[in-house]
Amino acid sequence: MPHNVRPSFGIMTAPMNVDYHDILRVWREADAIEEIEHAWLFDHLMPIGGDPNGPIFEGWTLLSALAAQTERIRLGLLVTSNRFRPPAMLAKIATTVDVVSGGRLDFGIGAGSRPNPPMAWREYPAHGLPFYDVPHAVGSLAEAAVVIKRLWTEDQPFDFDGEYVKLTGALGNPKPVQRPGPPMLIGGRSAAVLRVVAEHADLWNVPGGDIADVISRSALLDRYCTEIGRDPAAITRSIHLSVDYVRPQHTRDAIGQALDAGFRHFVLGLGAPYPDGVARWVADELITPSVQGRSHDPAASVGRP
Repeated sequence: MPHNVRPSFGIMTAPMNVDYHDILRVWREADAIEEIEHAWLFDHLMPIGGDPNGPIFEGWTLLSALAAQTERIRLGLLVTSNRFRPPAMLAKIATTVDVVSGGRLDFGIGAGSRPNPPMAWREYPAHGLPFYDVPHAVGSLAEAAVVIKRLWTEDQPFDFDGEYVKLTGALGNPKPVQRPGPPMLIGGRSAAVLRVVAEHADLWNVPGGDIADVISRSALLDRYCTEIGRDPAAITRSIHLSVDYVRPQHTRDAIGQALDAGFRHFVLGLGAPYPDGVARWVADELITPSVQGRSHDPAASVGRP
C-alpha cells in the first residue's frame, strides 16, 4: 500500500454488554468530530466477551438505527458473518442501510466465526444455524461477493447457479445510493480468505496485535493480487486496534507501527463502559498526535482513502 495515501480513523463499539443509549451517545458525539471519519459495530448474536449471557444487539438492525441518527460519519459492520444471512437477503439489508444513511455505508463481510474465540461457536446451535467447514465458508464468501455486487448493479432479474449459492430471478431494487455500490471491506487473515480479498475487496481489514504477522499477511495479499493481475494498491489496508484508555501511548505506538507498514484505514476499538467524551478523547489523544507525529509525511493529513 503506498505510503502517500492519507490515513482515515474510525471507532468501533461492540454492541454487547452495553446499553443502546450508550452506543448512540458515542456515535452522535463522533458524528460531530471531523477527525473521526467512520464508526463500526460487529456481527455476533451472543456475547463473545464479558458476561456470556448478557445483552447483545443484532448488528444490521442497530446499524440502520444509528444511520438514521447520524449525518456525516461512514458506518458499517466489522465484519458481517456470511454464515448468518443468505447473500441476496444481505444485499437487500445493506442497500436499505445505504439508503437510510444517504450513501455512507462501508460494506464489511467475512467468512464467519472461527474457533477463536470459542464462545462464538455457541451462536450457531443457539439460533438454528449450520456451521460448515472452512472450504464451505470461504467458497460461499467468494460467491456471496459476486452475487451481492450483481444485485447492486444489474437492472434485470438473473439466475445464479453456484456451488453454494443458487438464485432464480434475483433482482435488487432499489439500488444503493453509492454506485456501483458501497465499498466492500473483507476481513480475515487466512490465506484462503486473502485470495477472496484479492479478487473482490476494496478494503481489507485485519486485527492488530502482532504487527509482524500483519505485515506478512499484507505481503501475501500483495502476492495474490499480482497473481491475478490486480494492483495491490487498489486495496486499502485496514487494521483494528484496541484502545487503551489508561495507556494511550500504547495505542499511539500501535498506530505508528501500522502506518509504517502501509496501513491507512484505522478502526479504534472502544471498550465499554465508554467514558464521558470518549470520542473527543480519541481525536485529541490518539488521532491528532499520530497524524502530527508524521507531519513531515505527505500522508499525514487525515482524509478518507
